[in-house]
Amino acid sequence: MALHFELVSPEKLVFSGSVEQVDVPGLEGDFGVLEDHAPMVATLRPGILTVHLSDGAQRIVVLGGFAEVSEKGLTVVADLADSVEDFDKSLLATHIGEIEQKIQKTEPGSELDKLVTRLDHFREVDRHLTGTAMH
Repeated sequence: MALHFELVSPEKLVFSGSVEQVDVPGLEGDFGVLEDHAPMVATLRPGILTVHLSDGAQRIVVLGGFAEVSEKGLTVVADLADSVEDFDKSLLATHIGEIEQKIQKTEPGSELDKLVTRLDHFREVDRHLTGTAMH
């Protein structure tokens, strides 16, 4: 048995096919999706999405979006999606710099909290991409 999975970004259809499992970086925590998963919709955070295939795993950087699990399978619509190997790390550095600048100009409160959390998410992606223990 297999899960039907589609990953779409504004530029292209990144992936469409049958997979064993997909691990998704959700805003409220990472979650795995297998065939017959309960229907749900979740917001993505910047992170690494892992697609488990019969012959190995494929890791994809996503920078936000949403995931929907339905009786048809899993559909992820990502703001940006690119393989770990092809991802432009300078784009990540640009996002981190922009958020750091916004943080310096933002008064304490919920907006600042959201920016700090988003910065943490981008830094986590950066650690995964530049660290020695890529998993």
